[in-house]
Amino acid sequence: MALSADDVRPDPTSDLHWSDYKGAIYEIFAKNAQAHPDRTCIVETASSTSKERVFSYQVINEASNILAHHLVSHGVQRGEVVMVYAHRGVDLVVAVMGVLKAGATFSVIDPAYPADRQIIYLDVAKPRALVVIEKATKEAGPLAGSVRDYIKTELQIRTEVPALKLEDDGTVHGGSMSGVDVLTSSEGHKADLPGVQVGPDSTPTLSFTSGSEGRPKGVKGRHFSLAYYFPWMAQRFNLSEMDRFSMLSGIAHDPIQRDIFTPLFLGASLIVPPAEDITFDRLAKWASDNRITVTHLTPAMGQILLGSQEPKVTSLQSAFFVGDVLLKRDCRRLQQLAPNVRIKNMYGTTETQRAVSYYEIPSLNEDPGYLDKMGDVIPAGTGMVNVQLLVVDREKKERQCEIGEIGEIYVRAGGLAEHYLGDEDKSKQKFVMNWFVDPQKWVDEDKARAEAASQPEPWREFYFGPRDRMYRSGDLGRYMPDGNVECVGRADDQVKIRGFRIELGEIDTHLSQHPLIRENVTLVKRDQNEEQILVSYYVPEMQRWREWYADHEERLSQKAPQTNGTNGTLGVPTGFRRRVSAKEEMGVEQRMRIFELLTIDVRDRLKKKLPVYAVPTLFIPMLRLPLTPNGKVDRRALPFPGAAELLGAMPKAEDVESRTETEKELANIWAQHLPTTADAVSRDTSFYDMGGNSIMSVQIVPKINKRWQGVNVPMSIMAAGQPTLKSVGRYIDRSLDPVGLRLDVQAGEDEEQQAELYSNDLPKQIEKLPTSIPALSSEYPQIKTGMSILLTGATGFLGAYILHDALMRSPPIHVYAHVRASSPSQGLDRLRTTCTAYGIWQDWWVTEGVLEVVLGDLEKQKLGMSDSDYQKVADNADLIIHNGARVHWLMPYENLKAANVQSTVECIQLAATKKPKRLAFISSTSALDTDYYLQQSEYGNKVLEFDNLEGARQGLGTGYGQSKWVSEKLIGEAAKRGLSAVIIRSGYVLGDPKTGVSNTDDFLIRMLKGCVQIGTRPDVENTINMVPVTRVARLTNAMAFHGNKGSVAHVEGHPRLTFNEFLGALEAYGYSTPVEPYSEWKQKVVQYVEDTRSDKEELALLGLYHMVTGDLPEATKAVNLDDRNARKALEADQKACGTDETPAGVTTEAVGAYLAFLVARGFMAVPEENKLPNIELSREQTAALNKVGGRGGSS
Repeated sequence: MALSADDVRPDPTSDLHWSDYKGAIYEIFAKNAQAHPDRTCIVETASSTSKERVFSYQVINEASNILAHHLVSHGVQRGEVVMVYAHRGVDLVVAVMGVLKAGATFSVIDPAYPADRQIIYLDVAKPRALVVIEKATKEAGPLAGSVRDYIKTELQIRTEVPALKLEDDGTVHGGSMSGVDVLTSSEGHKADLPGVQVGPDSTPTLSFTSGSEGRPKGVKGRHFSLAYYFPWMAQRFNLSEMDRFSMLSGIAHDPIQRDIFTPLFLGASLIVPPAEDITFDRLAKWASDNRITVTHLTPAMGQILLGSQEPKVTSLQSAFFVGDVLLKRDCRRLQQLAPNVRIKNMYGTTETQRAVSYYEIPSLNEDPGYLDKMGDVIPAGTGMVNVQLLVVDREKKERQCEIGEIGEIYVRAGGLAEHYLGDEDKSKQKFVMNWFVDPQKWVDEDKARAEAASQPEPWREFYFGPRDRMYRSGDLGRYMPDGNVECVGRADDQVKIRGFRIELGEIDTHLSQHPLIRENVTLVKRDQNEEQILVSYYVPEMQRWREWYADHEERLSQKAPQTNGTNGTLGVPTGFRRRVSAKEEMGVEQRMRIFELLTIDVRDRLKKKLPVYAVPTLFIPMLRLPLTPNGKVDRRALPFPGAAELLGAMPKAEDVESRTETEKELANIWAQHLPTTADAVSRDTSFYDMGGNSIMSVQIVPKINKRWQGVNVPMSIMAAGQPTLKSVGRYIDRSLDPVGLRLDVQAGEDEEQQAELYSNDLPKQIEKLPTSIPALSSEYPQIKTGMSILLTGATGFLGAYILHDALMRSPPIHVYAHVRASSPSQGLDRLRTTCTAYGIWQDWWVTEGVLEVVLGDLEKQKLGMSDSDYQKVADNADLIIHNGARVHWLMPYENLKAANVQSTVECIQLAATKKPKRLAFISSTSALDTDYYLQQSEYGNKVLEFDNLEGARQGLGTGYGQSKWVSEKLIGEAAKRGLSAVIIRSGYVLGDPKTGVSNTDDFLIRMLKGCVQIGTRPDVENTINMVPVTRVARLTNAMAFHGNKGSVAHVEGHPRLTFNEFLGALEAYGYSTPVEPYSEWKQKVVQYVEDTRSDKEELALLGLYHMVTGDLPEATKAVNLDDRNARKALEADQKACGTDETPAGVTTEAVGAYLAFLVARGFMAVPEENKLPNIELSREQTAALNKVGGRGGSS
């Protein structure tokens, strides 16, 4: 269906003029040569060993004609591959044009590639002729013996030109065979083309792109693309025959085709630098001296141009960037170097040939402030003439994404490449027919056009007819409001380490924003233990770094001797003065030492931007990033320090002599896991700042408890905050010597100050509450059309179901969903993905306008909302459902206070702003986890819903439960001041029994998988208060609408299964998990974790190790709850909304549904004797599930 006229997105049904063939590029070049024979075509500029050489259009045309006739006369057929052993210069242009004129396909062997890779290229291409450029042989050496052997034994070469060279006088030589130059016999045809007919679908080029298992894919180009876009580009970008183009692209990379064909089409000049000028300190001067006006660059080659900011390149008018992400930082630097340049960011791939999009940035002289309004990454822009960038829904490909919605980029154009040579399956996956329109439409129109043509069109013999195709890029992007497309990453750029999904591009974006970093790239590497770790490589801005160093000299002299940074390397010496030259060759070890303080600064900045698991373990400074011959970062060439190098870069910590005996032994344990030595571990450096992670901490705790019998260090000591040798050692010493008799134990600075209890923080939080709160006009919110709700935590598991329950009610309710995201569109995309993953998303929520995203952050004032959003919610919302929280069972209260307690204060303040609002707060039974309430249950008493929680003023063991206790107390105080509030106090929230959809981060779900991994289950008779998520969501809304002011509702499961019944469902559905005493099962858990073989699946219970190996029977005791308020609210809600079909508890049948979902999800293995119900997930739901959750993982 066609788009409306005011839609800024491209219309995927529009005609892209498939048959508008411009002719072969070599024919257009020949016409230019005939019209302007003496015009300068190519200039090879002077080097230290050679003079400048200038060649006219006539010379290049005649030389390439001679080569073309030679190839044809020796049997090279139309479309056969001719391989060129290449060198950047005029000879390459002669070779390329000669091959094209012969109707053949040119491909390039770069001498810079190793022999094995050259053989792979030859094996893929199967060339029938070989052209060796003499300069390539002289400067890089002849083809290796193994390559020559392969050519001789495996290929059927019709002819070889052994030494192609264009002499200064325009004579072309091909090298001698049997004493005669191979091109001599063709010299008589220098004025004529061979006359080989080609058409739009003839193959002029074979380019290579990366493939699986290190074998490159050969991409067959088409003649249609080589000339098609140049007339439009000349007009749009003001290009002409007066321009001077540079030749800087890698000779084996397809952008070299742009370097050559663009000026030859226009009749302009191509200027070629010698290799010695393509360096950081010389390229800018070369461009200035040679008055370059147009250049094609990869961002990596752009870095070389920017290596020197002098002299200014005032002649440069146009810079076309291709091949990689372009950053605003680099554009700004280029504008400083070339104030007249208009920068064009060109988005395309080898597979799209010349069919690309563009985003143009005006010159510094035209608009000095333009870049100030841009983001850090330059957009891909919009398609050139008859090119469309379509952003397509990844799950519903027949749907084009809305503005701001993230999808996969498809390039629709008539100029796409043909396919992958010899890989039909891959071609079908990547080159797809347009499903938005019937392709027969274009075939019929083209047939009518051909029949009406006034002149014959011989090229149609080599035309397959209109093919409305799209190239599936694998890039993720979104439409911007102006119709431009913004790339946001790769569909395959997401990695998973220790169960966490990490975007490498996000890390690199934040790194690139550091003022002292010029270039950077982040990779996943395996350390000496075969563990996956993140490694970031960066190139410092040397001049700025020296200035930064000088400014921090006093700080360095005071801090460096005690500093042991990210990599465990030596701090910069106090007297460090030397200038580090980019030409120096320093080893990894030396660079890590010299730039250690910069690495510390980089890491500290990233810790403020990224979650801790996404901060790289290692940072490796580089003087330059290695480039492939194609001008891209050569990731394979980036060094990874071996164990010896790492150890060499890690000298003894300055405070090693002051360690206690406990700290010494503790350092030895840590060093078994950290990328450092025991002596390099500083007493005050965080375990995580030395490359530690949560998995290491789980493996370390059992070793600590084994070494110091009876201490029983809890996981929270290592997992929360920033554990150091000093802090952990002090905990061990206190446990061993509670009365302080040991003389070697150092007293801590804060030992005399008792840690503040969570209950002591309550009065401080109460001071933040409004003194009085206006009352609602009625006891309950009026459920009416136009009613509005603010829902926090909408992208969580329970939050999504609360959202669904609220929006599916009648009359319609408007929901403001509070989401943490960078833009409203990204927030909506997060919400859509989450609900799709759980099978509850409805498109009409958006189209009918009942769902609206407001951006925010629970840890910030006004819930992180903008002033306009805050005012909108304050004016319109009738009800706040505060479901959002930071859930973490190890973090202390102080770490959770901002997200969990301060956000509650903010919700109370919002409820009192503008019109009065009701507040429904989602709490947790963890606020009751004290001995007082457990004893009440043991006596047979239930905790009443109107209990004042004083029994938990002390004794709560988790920071999460403490934060919920303080929040409930705050709401109680606010209710005394007029707030209409209700509290929903929930236990374990399990999945939907109908669909089986479950939260794989849930403790009980992970118990199921963990028992399967261990092979047994523990004997635990405690009952579990677990309730299906659909019931909890229904009760939440029921209380919000019908609960009495100031009341609490307990979410109580009916019935309650015991642990044995719950875990016993594993055997009922076919898993072999016999029950055994808890003590024996616990020992197997410890053994599983201590077995660190790389091929062993990570234990699902690893993040809860402290709980399952501490005292699980004691830790899982649950209080008995009275739930009269809950039942009353549900009855009222049923009368208002109709039948409530949500089950009140989790049954064995529900557990079967959960297991079936977990198997379909890939989270658990199929049971040995499969008795599970049948649950199938759609491709769309599966893709969404892969995006949500944290430590999910598949089995």
